[in-house]
Parts: sequence; structure tokens; C-alpha cells
Amino acid sequence: MLLTGGGLVLLILLYFFGKTVSPAKSDTAKTNVAPVNQVVKFDDLLVKAKEHISAEQNARLTALENAVVRGDVKEQQIHVYHQLARFWADSAHIFEPYAWYTAEAAKLENSEKSLTFAAHLFLDNLITEGEPAIQTWLATNAKDLLEKALAINPGNDSSKIGLGACYMFGNISDNPMQGILPVREIVEKHPENLYGQKILGLGGRKSGQYDKAIDRFKIILQYEPKNVEAMLNIAECYELKGDKKDAVNWYQKARDLIAIPEAKTALNKRIEELKH
Repeated sequence: MLLTGGGLVLLILLYFFGKTVSPAKSDTAKTNVAPVNQVVKFDDLLVKAKEHISAEQNARLTALENAVVRGDVKEQQIHVYHQLARFWADSAHIFEPYAWYTAEAAKLENSEKSLTFAAHLFLDNLITEGEPAIQTWLATNAKDLLEKALAINPGNDSSKIGLGACYMFGNISDNPMQGILPVREIVEKHPENLYGQKILGLGGRKSGQYDKAIDRFKIILQYEPKNVEAMLNIAECYELKGDKKDAVNWYQKARDLIAIPEAKTALNKRIEELKH
């Protein structure tokens, strides 16, 4: 299968950062997904997720779900939500319920740390998700968590940037500038905020403004010269704009910093395809 653009970059990043990533998204969100103008409900995702677990796992899950219903003390509910999250992460390896129950626990805990952690589970997947309806589901959940976190600490730039990303990538606003402007203001004051630079770069790539996106990713490299993710994104932008020579150059730069054989093989294959 020929991988182009974001498909290759995502594959390489999974190779490169895979050991630190939370449970991978399952195919449950891809099955009979609603169009972007319809609402994806967690209950529907949960039904699909349960189709992928064993009878023994389902029995364990039912016991945990019943414990939530019985729990009338907040601390008990938080504990059970964490247990449910761990079940979906460690036993079932399905992302959507893991993120959902982590978020439910965070809302009850209502600490900035727990709220932002849960929000970034949704955000990290939002940036790589291709299904518009699921993008909206991820963005809506992340937005809710980040707004709660900002109510606790209004000055947290990372949360402001994350909120901007929800508007930029989540199909939750007809005005993308609603997300771009706050992020742009932050990086103008603090160009060293590499998370903000990355979000603006990804936003530029999504909107087809490849030169602007490349400039953002190159700023990241000024601060972190060996940032493989930035190199891969630059290479992809050059590829998308039809500049094969520069795409090859940047894919080679990234390849030379990667030690994982499978990732090197995938990059070498793409480099050779671009040369012909």
C-alpha cells in the first residue's frame, strides 16, 4: 500500500513514539460512523467497543459499570472511573472508552492536572484523526475539559493553545480564526512556545498553507534541531506542495536520526518513490 502525506508521517511517529502512547484507537470509531453533521455519542462507541472484548472481559466490565451506578460517594465514583479507564487501556486496548472514563474521573476530581491530562488524550488523537464526526467528538470533549481547567488557571498558555486546536481541527466552529488568533497571540509573545508553533504549523498544513506551515516547523527546529516530528512535517508539506526534492531532503534528515529499523525502511521506501 502506498502511503502518502499524513499517512506516512503518522506511521513513522507511531514507530518513533509508540512506546509512550496511550491505547491506540480501535476500529470501533470507524464502523458506521456518523456524517460530520450528525452527533457521535459515547454510548454508541461503547457498544461497538464491547463487540471487541471477550465474555470474561465483559463480565468484569459489567461489575465495574454496576459499581459506578451504586457509588454515591464522589471518591468511590472517581476510583471506579479510574478502574474502568484502566480496563479499557490495559485489558481491552481500546482508546475511546479509556479517554472517556479518564475524563469522567477528571471532572469529578476537578484539578487542573487531571483535567489537562484527560484533555490531551482527546487532543492528541484529534490531530491525527481523519473522520470528521469523530474529530468533532474528540474536540467537544477536549474543549469541555480545557474550559474547566482554564476556570481554575486562566493563565495556562498550554490550555489556551489546546482550546484553539479544538476549534482548528474539530469542526466545532464555522470560524477557524476563533482558534487561530489566541494561539498566534501566544507565540508572538513567546516564540519559544513550541506547542503553539506546532499547532499553527499543523493548522497551516490542514488549510493548504504549506509555506506558512513549513516556517512554523522550522522555528521548532531552531530550538530543537533534532526534532524528528518537525522534520517529518516539513517533508510532508514539501511533498504536498509538489516539491519532491525538498521533501526527499527532509525525509532523509529525519531518517538519519531514527534508529528503529521499521521506520527507516518505511522512510527509505518513500524516498525512493519520490525520486522516480
